Amino acid sequence: MSTLKQPLAKEPAPAKPAVGRRHKPKPQSEAQRPIDNRQATPLVPQMGDWRLALPAGLACLAVGVWSYWSTLWNLVAIWDREPDYSHGFLVVPLAIVMLVVKRLCYPQHYPGVGVSSPLVGLPLLALALTMRYLSGRFYFDFLDGWSILPWTAAAVALVGGWRLLLWSLPAIGFLLFMVPLPFGWETMASLPLQKIATKLSCYGLQLLGQPAFAEGNVILIGENQLEVAQACSGLRLFMTVIAMAYAYVVLVRKGWLEKAILVLSVVPIAILSNATRIVITGLFYQFTTGELAHWFSHEAAGIAMIILASAMLACVHWYLDKLFPEEEELDVAALMRQSRA
Repeated sequence: MSTLKQPLAKEPAPAKPAVGRRHKPKPQSEAQRPIDNRQATPLVPQMGDWRLALPAGLACLAVGVWSYWSTLWNLVAIWDREPDYSHGFLVVPLAIVMLVVKRLCYPQHYPGVGVSSPLVGLPLLALALTMRYLSGRFYFDFLDGWSILPWTAAAVALVGGWRLLLWSLPAIGFLLFMVPLPFGWETMASLPLQKIATKLSCYGLQLLGQPAFAEGNVILIGENQLEVAQACSGLRLFMTVIAMAYAYVVLVRKGWLEKAILVLSVVPIAILSNATRIVITGLFYQFTTGELAHWFSHEAAGIAMIILASAMLACVHWYLDKLFPEEEELDVAALMRQSRA
């Protein structure tokens, strides 16, 4: 029985790569290009889209102004009547500036408008309503003003998501400076500040060679009596310097040690600035007319001491920059690549 020998089929040799120029693919027309549905902008606004968040945010703003109209009106009246809280007119504009600066200087940290977070927003809204109820029930006016903060946070979480809330939380917390302190807290803070300001100012006048003696909260300088009233305790300077330090901590990317030192410097800066104001007022009473001293104490001293406190805070900032210099990171791999090239 004969067998036929069939030749074994040879495997095809692998194709050799072409040597030389390669033909560029012909450009496809717009009709032939595949459509990427992920990059296509939807015609209908969806959750997390700014086109839906913008009218929702404006609606929340209108509802908030309507709901808090009486509260805001009372706050404006206090800002206009009480010198210690006249900075309240600047709180909301500075909070907006804080958001704009963060958005422009640190765009990599901006999360954008996200999906609504009712699990975060609804509890904050319930907290705001509870605070308003307790304010009306027990006549705690400060709680009504403080409830603006959780209400604003709830609106941001419901409109832009919890990531946007975390990003804007420092600016929302800054709104706390527009609400006056409770009367008990204000009294507890003002009384020791009055005593410290009186003693420190008396020592300052004595160092300048003036016959100054302190009796309680009254400084006897020559034939004049300079009373350090509650309005002269320095609480206004404290609030202003704390607000400036707060803005620095939020906007400047520094270490926590530097920020802590700057915050702790608020107390001596405010005390020294207020004592300087009283010393200058006493010198005016000694060497000028009483009208000029009264004008400086009640009109020009407030703005001048805020400028002085800002300069002292800037000096502390400059010293911290010298004390904690920034270390430049060295990329060794990049240097090796450059040396080999």
